[in-house]
Parts: sequence; C-alpha cells; structure tokens
Amino acid sequence: MLKVGLTGGIGAGKSEVSRLLVECGAVLIDADRIAREVVEPGTPGLAAVVDAFGPDVLTADGTLDRPGLGSIVFADPEKLAVLNSIVHPLVGARSRELEEAAAEDAVVVHDVPLLAENGLAGLYDVVIVVDASPETQLDRLVRLRGMTEEDARARMAAQATREKRREIADVVIDNDVPLEELRRRVRDVWADLERRAHAAEGPSRPPRE
Repeated sequence: MLKVGLTGGIGAGKSEVSRLLVECGAVLIDADRIAREVVEPGTPGLAAVVDAFGPDVLTADGTLDRPGLGSIVFADPEKLAVLNSIVHPLVGARSRELEEAAAEDAVVVHDVPLLAENGLAGLYDVVIVVDASPETQLDRLVRLRGMTEEDARARMAAQATREKRREIADVVIDNDVPLEELRRRVRDVWADLERRAHAAEGPSRPPRE
C-alpha cells in the first residue's frame, strides 16, 4: 500500500485532482468529508461538541450549525483548539479504518486541506501539493465560488504560504492549466504512484522523514 497525502491552497484545484486520481484507481480518504460525518446527529462527536460549546451550536433539527460554530472558534484560538481536540482524533481513527480496509497494493490518497499547517507530511509515503498562482486562486474563489475578493484574500492568507506547501512536496501538480492538461498531468503522476506502490510491495521501507 502506498499512502499519499494530497493538499493544496484554497482555490488551487485539489478537489479536481482528487477526483481525477479516483478515476485512475486511487482509494480516496477525504478528511473534510469525514470531519462532517463524525459530528452528524447521534454521534459521540456531536455530543462532545455540544458538551464543549453548548446547545446553541445546534440548528432546530439537531444538526450542527457549522457557520455558527465557525464564528465562535475562528475568533478564539483556544476554542478552536478545543474543537480540534474533539474532531481530529475522530477523523484520524476513521481514516485509519478506511485505510486498513483498502487492498494491500492500493494507492490510498488522503485529501488533507491542512496537511502543511498541521505538520502531517511525515504520515505519508508521498506528499502531493496541488499548486496554482495566487491570481488563479483568487479568480476561482471569486468567479466560481462567489466569494467577495476580501473574503477570498482572507481565506488564502489564513492558510500556509505557497512556499511552505511546496517545501513539503514530493510531487507538485501545477494547476494553472486547462482541465485537459491537468488530466494529462494527473495521469503522469498516477503512473509514478503505481510504480512506487509496486516497489513498496518488496522489503519494508523506512518511514518518510
């Protein structure tokens, strides 16, 4: 099994790359999706969040009020740390379950938005960074996601710098390109990942630094 960490700045096109990798045959483990699942109604995760932040973080139908909780934690680093201490272990445990269920020769891609920010590169055999210029990121966030320019710039500034992400990369996928060119680049990367996965079936390798 080859464990791949996939990350990229907001608006860089990471989700499109993960979709293309799945088309190629990758097993995708999406940290954001799991983070939503572990706080669904009836889960221990949601109960822990309510214990920590009170019932006002619930909507009328008992689901988590994400915008409301976000406005609380992103303005207070200590409260954000509390939320992370609840959610991150649950996400990690579920990610490991999904990884263990994959085939021995699988290429397992962990889609982790905050991989660089949280110092997680060492967990993976290969780290792929989807990269795009700040101008491209800004255009996509405003034009495709409907953000204001001010909000988009703030979201970009809150993440790791482009340089920090590239420092941890084993593979950089430049996504300042049309979709067909991106598809070709992802196929090339996939061929390399398959070679690495087959090589990994031999003697055990030391963990990535």
